[in-house]
Amino acid sequence: MTHPLDDTSVESFMIPGAKVFERYFQCPLNYKEEEGEKIEICVRHVVPVDKLASVKELPFLLYLQGGPGFECRLPSSSTSGWVKVAFEKGFQILLLDQRGTGLSSQISAQSLDRLDTTEKKAEYLSYFRADSIIHDCEHIRKLLTSERSPKHEQRLTLLGQSFGGFCIGTYLSLFPESIQSAYITGGVPPLVDNPDDVYRALYPRIIKKNRIYYKRFPRDIERVKLIHDYLYKNSVKLPNGGTLSPRRFLQLGLSFGGAGGYDSVHGIVQLAAYDIERFKELSYRTLELIQSTQSWDTNIIYAILHEAIYCQNNQASRWSAERLLAEKPLEDEFEWRLEKLSKDKPIYFTGETIYPFMFDDFAELRPLKDVAHVLADKKWGPLYDVKVLNNLQNVNIAGVSYFDDMYVDRELSETSVSQINGFQHWITNEYAHNGLRVDGERILTYLMDLARGDISHDR
Repeated sequence: MTHPLDDTSVESFMIPGAKVFERYFQCPLNYKEEEGEKIEICVRHVVPVDKLASVKELPFLLYLQGGPGFECRLPSSSTSGWVKVAFEKGFQILLLDQRGTGLSSQISAQSLDRLDTTEKKAEYLSYFRADSIIHDCEHIRKLLTSERSPKHEQRLTLLGQSFGGFCIGTYLSLFPESIQSAYITGGVPPLVDNPDDVYRALYPRIIKKNRIYYKRFPRDIERVKLIHDYLYKNSVKLPNGGTLSPRRFLQLGLSFGGAGGYDSVHGIVQLAAYDIERFKELSYRTLELIQSTQSWDTNIIYAILHEAIYCQNNQASRWSAERLLAEKPLEDEFEWRLEKLSKDKPIYFTGETIYPFMFDDFAELRPLKDVAHVLADKKWGPLYDVKVLNNLQNVNIAGVSYFDDMYVDRELSETSVSQINGFQHWITNEYAHNGLRVDGERILTYLMDLARGDISHDR
């Protein structure tokens, strides 16, 4: 059998400073039945252009993308950002399209049509959580490092952004001996058994983001009310056949958690209010902009398995984000029903929260409505092993948490850090959740220095 790194049929191309190899691996759908159905996993292998002869010797840095349900972006260059740092530290890089995303057996309503019952579709999707993703990573690691001399590193160094950090927590739990170092950005996983505590922590952060938004753009208070009233009284279809309901419009608040998010939402609000005032309806341009801003149609795992990323130890999500909105004071803060709105209070946007109505409003989610309800009631198996995390040895671990992160609660992350032996934790308010994208060179350099003990940081 040809070693994967010797396969001359692999497609490759150049980017500034590096050569990229597009490698595909056949992996079991269910690792408890390894001889059963296989799925294809795509990994882009990025090698410094001056080290192409050393691919069987250089250590690997595996990047785990945020999500769940998003493919891995290919950098346009290796001469900046965190990729530059990884190359300078002597790594070659693996960019994984996590199973169900991108070129890795992508999940969509269309791809699931081959399964003829709701139950079969739900069972199939149950194999697309972090535990299965990490088994793919370990399977691929073994293939790529087979035949290596003992003097060359066989373990992986990991970099995980957001949900990628959750995956690192699972990797550390399942295969700690396979990891040399791990760096987490905005994604220290909450070691919970269901999402309830997560959303109880995150909803107040979303409220805070709304207050900042309306303080920055006070005239948007009335603009949002105008748009909400229009959507409440009219059935508005999006270009792909989805429905722009008031609640779907308010999901634009998801952008508040990233750098530039307030400005992007403000731009949409301005356009929508302008359309209604001028044309008495929303223009195609505005509708297309809203549709393209929301990624649940194109990345359905982000919706259908989102709450499941917090579930383990035989617990189910049971539409956690929706249930908690029935609790006081959240019910009043996020009120959206026209007849119950207060004239003196702004209408608040929601954040990274998943609701049952989405499987009516989003065109690509509609066919999976029944599947979503089955998965919401599913009791899930373990993702983390706290005993293993408590006793980690010989792994350099560091992570950054962003002080007001709207997606991953900092306080829950701090609790998790206390349970991961050797974890060096950096907390900062210098960046939003997308800090790695904004300033990846500085962030990865700092985390590497912190993990090695070259610097100390006391918050």
